[in-house]
Amino acid sequence: MSTERDFIPLHLCVLTVSDTRTAAEDTSGDYLVQALGAAGHRLAGRALLPDDRYRLRAQVSQWIADDGIDGILVTGGTGFTGRDSTPEALLPLLDKEMPGFGELFRSLSFDEIGTSTLQSRTFAGLANGTFVFALPGSTSACRTAWELIIQAQLDARTRPCNLATLRPRLRER
Repeated sequence: MSTERDFIPLHLCVLTVSDTRTAAEDTSGDYLVQALGAAGHRLAGRALLPDDRYRLRAQVSQWIADDGIDGILVTGGTGFTGRDSTPEALLPLLDKEMPGFGELFRSLSFDEIGTSTLQSRTFAGLANGTFVFALPGSTSACRTAWELIIQAQLDARTRPCNLATLRPRLRER
């Protein structure tokens, strides 16, 4: 019997939040789709929506209600401008927040962009057994989050522990 864990492909959705980007200009969304596919995961859905908290909440609610979706990667809308509303839209949907994600992301980002990282309201959590990661809209920020945090945590082979192997127990009551 092997003590090594097997890779478990997850079904992930990508949501880009932008008032200005079109599908042809969605480099952050494109990066996340490519990265999750290269890691062996499956794209379960993709959308590009304007920064409207009710439309964002509706789309993410639809995905978290689907038992076949394991996680959602959201890019954009996490800044401080008047239109940035991803945290206000999605935090109410979370059953549990994952404070360490935002803290770790900002720490890693400090090495890349210095104190500008304090403007990021990136966050992660769990909603109806579905992982939700809300990232800044820049492709470089998505790359940092994916390559240095998310990819390893969504890989069941990551030791000593990872989010992927928790999936069967996420809906326990």
